[in-house]
Amino acid sequence: MGRKFEVRKASMAKTAGAKTKVYSRYGKEIYVVAKNGGTDPEANLQLRRLIEKAKKDQVPSHVIEKAIDKAAGGAGEDFVPMRYEGFGPGGCMVIVDCLSDNANRTITDVRNCFTKTNCKIGAQGSAAFMFDHFAVFGFKGDDDEVVLEALMEADVDVSDVEVDDGTVTVFVPHTEFFKCKTALDEAFPDLEIDLEEITWVPQDTKDISEEDMPMYEKFMDMLNDCDDVQNVYHNANV
Repeated sequence: MGRKFEVRKASMAKTAGAKTKVYSRYGKEIYVVAKNGGTDPEANLQLRRLIEKAKKDQVPSHVIEKAIDKAAGGAGEDFVPMRYEGFGPGGCMVIVDCLSDNANRTITDVRNCFTKTNCKIGAQGSAAFMFDHFAVFGFKGDDDEVVLEALMEADVDVSDVEVDDGTVTVFVPHTEFFKCKTALDEAFPDLEIDLEEITWVPQDTKDISEEDMPMYEKFMDMLNDCDDVQNVYHNANV
């Protein structure tokens, strides 16, 4: 595909509360995954992936354990995943993933982010069709052919393998996450994977003009300030 991958995540507010917000979002997601799929990471692969990702993002163990204990207790909120799509400043496409126990509150908060920045929230599918739902792995290296060959031998459905500035990036359908991770671990036992996540990757990017930048930054800050928002994906090139 010849696509250079960039992790396009809205930057968190640069405040002392930023880490607390990250911890809270991880705690909520771990709780939901553990409650729905079981609290044993060996049996619940999605939980295991999430715990590993949380540790890489330096989420304290007590935050992870508290979320799992809460799920094991059977009590607590019933969070439901919600997804909103639309068009942000400068015409960029946006996907907003949420976890909420109050649908009315969440849609009101997310809609306000759009309307107060002169953006337009769209119907389901209005933006997602311009993204690929990929599992992405990144690690140091310069030989994409060796990596591709190893994955193909393991019968992994590879979408793309790229090399850029000493980093190999592998793209596979999101359903192939664990199969690809296992294949990489077995083929390259000493490999240290720097990036492993399931994300929405834009098929094309949209340049944000200098004129639109202030509104773009306000839009992203507002979304990040919403307690129910877990992840924001976009195709903005800033």
